[in-house]
Amino acid sequence: MKLSTTASSATECRNQPLLFQDLGSRKVVADFSGGTLSSDGGVLLLRQVDLALGLTRRLAGCFGDQRNPIFVEHSVPELLAQRIYAEALGYEDVNDHQQLRRDPLLATACGKKDPLGENRTFHPGPALAAPSTLNRLELSNNKNSRCHKLPHDPNRIQALLLEMGARCLPRYAEEIVIDLDAMGHRLHGSQEGRHFNAYYDDYVYLPLYAFVGNIPMWAQLRTSDHGAAHGVVPALEQIVTAIRRRCKKARIIIRGDSGFCHDEIMTWCESQPAVYYCLGLGKNSVLLERADKAMMDARARHCLTGAAPTRVFSEFEYQTQKTWSRARRVIAKAEVTAQGDNPRFIVTNLPATGFRDEADKTRFTAARLYEEFYCARGEMENVLKQQVLDLEADRMSTHYLASNQLRLWLATFAYLLMERVRALGLYGSQLAQATVGSVRLKLLKVAAQVTVSVRRVYVQLSSAYPLQELFALCHRRLMSLPLWSD
Repeated sequence: MKLSTTASSATECRNQPLLFQDLGSRKVVADFSGGTLSSDGGVLLLRQVDLALGLTRRLAGCFGDQRNPIFVEHSVPELLAQRIYAEALGYEDVNDHQQLRRDPLLATACGKKDPLGENRTFHPGPALAAPSTLNRLELSNNKNSRCHKLPHDPNRIQALLLEMGARCLPRYAEEIVIDLDAMGHRLHGSQEGRHFNAYYDDYVYLPLYAFVGNIPMWAQLRTSDHGAAHGVVPALEQIVTAIRRRCKKARIIIRGDSGFCHDEIMTWCESQPAVYYCLGLGKNSVLLERADKAMMDARARHCLTGAAPTRVFSEFEYQTQKTWSRARRVIAKAEVTAQGDNPRFIVTNLPATGFRDEADKTRFTAARLYEEFYCARGEMENVLKQQVLDLEADRMSTHYLASNQLRLWLATFAYLLMERVRALGLYGSQLAQATVGSVRLKLLKVAAQVTVSVRRVYVQLSSAYPLQELFALCHRRLMSLPLWSD
């Protein structure tokens, strides 16, 4: 009786009108009786990009479906589309789908032929899958039961991400820069592989990310009992191979902070044809002594210029006593600011005189290499912020490492979809350089009324939507893309 009373009370609350401040002589009343409405009218743009890339259909091929087909109402491609589209729209939790599954426009985007769910065979109700079904999709690699019958192949998913990312690169690119980074994702439970990391002063996972510009190439979930460079060489072997298939003649430059400055990584790059590196290098007493002359020069200049930061660059050959197998080119930045000395170092095998086929021979001189090339890696950190802040890629809320890895991949695929919408549909527009969150807010969050009849699904977008011309432009561009086929 108690449960029934609670449910009845919740229903009565939903049916109660919401009264707002009067507008002159008019009452302002609201309720939730609008019918088949959606707040995500732009999801159809995501669907169009997905159809061009073949993302969810190809990703479905990385899953095994062991369910009895007689009783299947939600195919694997539909489940993945529902999860990834929702992630892109800002619904990162599986629990969000308890209400989201009632959205007829999301059901249309996912390929449901009955967007209202009126003709479901076994379980009449909303057209899309419930949170429990999506949860079984995520946990099938960890639980062996009659309910968990959708296992995935991690190696195939990572290979697909690499292939999809490589396809987005210009085929005749002369130079490809791979940015590496490791970002701590805090854990708020007793997840598998949980370790305390002193740098973050918390229990975290430490995933490895690799991007080429805005294109994600690698997203590997790792425990934090190892450093940032753990497992980087095997990852680079796969990443470089995938890029070589696409851009056969491009030289490849690996860029990263001092966490990736390990002899194993540098030696591997030096052993590969046309593979270079530019990595941060941690300070030590020997490096500071070698940069002392430049630092004194910087201090003298700072005294003359006043409060303005002063930089002096120098370079030299350097080799550690034990950990490096050879001497390498090191660039020192001797900087003095109002807060004091700020020396920094990078190590590279890029030639100081530039490449033979380039007109700009001073591109990799000490100052330009540090300020124009190395510091540009900060853009990758902005991309990772979009992953975490806009797509909640750090939501590692399942117990198992494998299912959290799957969540990280799904968030990365959602980012790839959004990036393709921006790159293919919004180039040259006011949103061409916008963050994922801004693109979502201004392009995808459009109120729409959905009318489903025998012959069509009629979507009426808000007449007051302020970016109608931009939406129409994006639509025209995306509709002109060829559809992916097997």
